[in-house]
Amino acid sequence: MRPLVHDPRERPHHQDSAAAHVGGQRGSVGVSEQEQVRRHDQGIAVQRGRRGYVISPLDGLRAALPDAEITWTLGAVTQAGIAALPLARLTDPVSGEPGVRARFLADSGRELLSENRRSSDLARLGGSRPAGTTSVEVTTRYQVPEPGTVRLGVAGAGRATLTVNGALVLERELVHEGEDFGGGLVSPPHASALVELTAGEVELTARLDGVPQGNGLTLTLGEDPAADETDAIEAAVAAARRAEVAVIVVGTSPEIEREAADRATLALPGAQDALVRAVAAANPRTVVVVNAGAPVLMPWRDEVAAVLLGWFGGQEFGAALADVLLGTAEPGGRLPTTWPAAEADVPVLATAPVDGVVAYDEDIHIGYRAWLRAGAEPAYPFGHGLGYTSWEATGLTATSDEVSLTVRNTGERAGKQVVQVYLSRESSAVDRPARWLAGYAVVRAGAGEAERVTIPLARRAFQHWDGGWKTEPGEFTVHAGFSVTDLPLTTRITGP
Repeated sequence: MRPLVHDPRERPHHQDSAAAHVGGQRGSVGVSEQEQVRRHDQGIAVQRGRRGYVISPLDGLRAALPDAEITWTLGAVTQAGIAALPLARLTDPVSGEPGVRARFLADSGRELLSENRRSSDLARLGGSRPAGTTSVEVTTRYQVPEPGTVRLGVAGAGRATLTVNGALVLERELVHEGEDFGGGLVSPPHASALVELTAGEVELTARLDGVPQGNGLTLTLGEDPAADETDAIEAAVAAARRAEVAVIVVGTSPEIEREAADRATLALPGAQDALVRAVAAANPRTVVVVNAGAPVLMPWRDEVAAVLLGWFGGQEFGAALADVLLGTAEPGGRLPTTWPAAEADVPVLATAPVDGVVAYDEDIHIGYRAWLRAGAEPAYPFGHGLGYTSWEATGLTATSDEVSLTVRNTGERAGKQVVQVYLSRESSAVDRPARWLAGYAVVRAGAGEAERVTIPLARRAFQHWDGGWKTEPGEFTVHAGFSVTDLPLTTRITGP
């Protein structure tokens, strides 16, 4: 489940919230997202698998709100490159199946393999191509939804060509010049051309000749979302002014979150921050969905109505997102990481080797433990997450074996809470975190209902390492609540 991390109104979302109001089919929604053309729905790029389909945020909202007026704008570009074409608009011209026809050819032009692929993004071809392959080609019948000028392109290393209904529209030698893993496997060179398309079906063929040998081979046929970001943001602002609710999908990209390189910054790429601020200024009912797999900076978080962390949502991302935004499902996740307010606040930033050595000076003070020791206040702490109701905790009792407390749903609808228990020790002969997670439990309760929850404490929770696991005798403090910084209940116990 996805965590709702921010609601500046400081009250629970109910059915009359922004998203639910539109869910009643009474208004309009403006959606700004590059994710409509480039969805980061899985993890790091080299682990992407085949999917039969992918539901975008726009698709999910349109399916859930068939009677609402929903408009889409690009907003801001998250990644330069070629975005694969939507599978729903692709037909293999040989088999008639959804997808593309992929052909692997020898130097002589002899066909070594012909097969259906269910994506126009053929990543990691090196290990699956037949021996002797020097050219790779993909062909598809593409259903153009509406007439207009689009920028079609090819990504990969080699001599690239692109034809539309047999007419050559692009020819370029693409050379990978970086040092990325796989010779451009993750972030291949690309080229594109403006093409005038009429509504209906067109045949597209992308081909790479003289492809590099080895495993570093990728071929993508798709659309280049490159745009004038000033114009794109102005279009998003205009749409937001007309809409009752604005939904912005921001996030990282496979260029940023990948195995080939470390991130250079926690900031969102491109002009996404500027996009959010401009749209929020035009429409106070702006919800931001963050499509990322790790913490990012959100300097506009107090300027929007809500922030929803979607992670990498998989192929059903759009449908799940619509359910959460419209209140059908609750965003019940809790943060497993700490999200900073400013990059300078992050306690551990230097992780690169120096003279071949990586210094682990933080010792046991990693993650939220490092934040507690530094005393810096993050944007959202470890364990944080909001839902569509409110909660209170009372009646804490504890022994060295278990912790019990009463959790009451004080809101107007059923919901879920994650109760968290931490330990601390004020005086200790060993180096300890300020406090550390010792246990947690999920609680579900209806409106006004209370549940008594018991959380076991493992002996390891009291132990430290000193050539073996050892327990320091004496008292420990038990903290209970809803995040590492929201712990209203405390009591003292004697360790095991």
